[in-house]
This record gives sequence, structure tokens and C-alpha cells, in this order.
Amino acid sequence: EVQLVESGGGLVQAGGSLSLSCAASGFTFDDYVIGWFRQGPGKEREGVSCISSSDGTTYYTDSVKGRFTISGDNAKNTVYLQMNSLKPEDTAVYYCAAVFRYRNYVPMAPKTWDYWGQGIQVTVSS
Repeated sequence: EVQLVESGGGLVQAGGSLSLSCAASGFTFDDYVIGWFRQGPGKEREGVSCISSSDGTTYYTDSVKGRFTISGDNAKNTVYLQMNSLKPEDTAVYYCAAVFRYRNYVPMAPKTWDYWGQGIQVTVSS
């Protein structure tokens, strides 16, 4: 059974930092791309960042470039999202997702991804 379990969310003041973790199980980690998505209040789910477990290639949406860093630990089947200089507009439920690397997926398009975690709340106060 595929499982993606997020942890590390919470409440932080604007300008602060949080680190999210996504622990994966039930599939061959090296064959998948792992991504982070978010859904703010009244908004559609959007892509934040993703990383290829096979070669470490990363992708970021423009709004988080220079502030967020995605990384992976293949030995632990875990992907991390370090979020710095957080803004109130970063407030959202953050989801971890996985897609088979040979699938015809679009990095920041949620509908093209295969597996999803339950999500974790990140709240940035002004």
C-alpha cells in the first residue's frame, strides 16, 4: 500500500521558517518524483516544488524560488521542504505527492500526479 505521510506543519509568524517532511512507503522510492502542493483557503491546489528521487533534479514554482528548498534522503524514503521567509500568502494545507518518473506528468499540475498524502496545515500570521 502506497503511503505518503506529511509532518512538520504549524503556526509561524511572517518572516519565520518551517520544515516539512514527507515519509514515503509502499513503492520503489528511486522510481518516483516527489512533490509538494498546497491549497489555500478558497483557492485551487497548486504546485510548490518537486524533486526526482533518481537524480535529484528539482523544480520550484516562481512564488517560492529563493525561499523554499526541497531535498530528499533516499535512504530514509523521505523528502523535505525547508520554507524560509514565510509570508501570510503561504498559508495553506500542504500536500505531499508522488508520480512514477516515466509517466507523462506535468510538475506543477496536480491532476497528473498519482499518489497523495493527507495534507498538513501551515499557517503564517502577519
